Amino acid sequence: MSQPAVMGQSYLDVGGSRAIHDNSLDVSHGPVLYLEGVSVSFDGFKALNNLSMYIDAGELRCVIGPNGAGKTTLMDVITGKTRPDSGLVYFGQTIDLLDMDEPAIAQVGIGRKFQKPSVFDALTVYENLELALKTEKGAWRTLFHRLSGEQQSRIEQVLETIHLQELRRQYAGILSHGQKQWLEIGMLLMQEPKVMLVDEPIAGMTHQEIERTAELLLSLQGERSLVVVEHDMEFVRSIARRVTVLHEGSVLTEGSMDEVQNDPRVIQVYLGG
Repeated sequence: MSQPAVMGQSYLDVGGSRAIHDNSLDVSHGPVLYLEGVSVSFDGFKALNNLSMYIDAGELRCVIGPNGAGKTTLMDVITGKTRPDSGLVYFGQTIDLLDMDEPAIAQVGIGRKFQKPSVFDALTVYENLELALKTEKGAWRTLFHRLSGEQQSRIEQVLETIHLQELRRQYAGILSHGQKQWLEIGMLLMQEPKVMLVDEPIAGMTHQEIERTAELLLSLQGERSLVVVEHDMEFVRSIARRVTVLHEGSVLTEGSMDEVQNDPRVIQVYLGG
């Protein structure tokens, strides 16, 4: 398969494989995430069917669709958990994500938050963030090393971003569901990702927690790109400038929330009209 023109990338063919000359992130001439013609099959079922999607640097994109539309598989492909049968998946113009495994993809700057928060209940909020520091030291060793001034400042900055400054010494296990979700977002931020994939962030939250989560996600756009999968249409409307609707593994339509809600195809397959 030939490379798309947008990549601006030269390759060396070696026995049918492609070798990348430059593995640094470049978003100067195109999207930060580029998926072209991606298909994934499981036992004959096409979870993704020739899907193409482009996410710009600093964008907050919401992805919606009925159950089985391919939302989870899309995130699995981007993060290296699932290998597609065909297609291209690039991070910027130079990084071929299909040549990388899950840890390598996380290392280059793509972070994922799953629906169910996975924090360390027996550690404090501060210790959870400390543990998540992007560092070459082993994870548990991090807790027994004195933090540098820069690292302390980074934790303080993230605590402020996720509004948990007053709970820094609180054990994560006794946080509310919403607070655990924010803490996990904070742990992701400690890794300094360029792209964050966020799966159903408001599931199980109170109305007040939902409002604060919307404020949090909106505050993160610009500095990084966010792809948010969510079912709650009111929440999606509150945060999204652009929405992608998936159906049967393909992009059905894209646009503003008003545009997709008024699209007859979306009404038919998703919004119950």
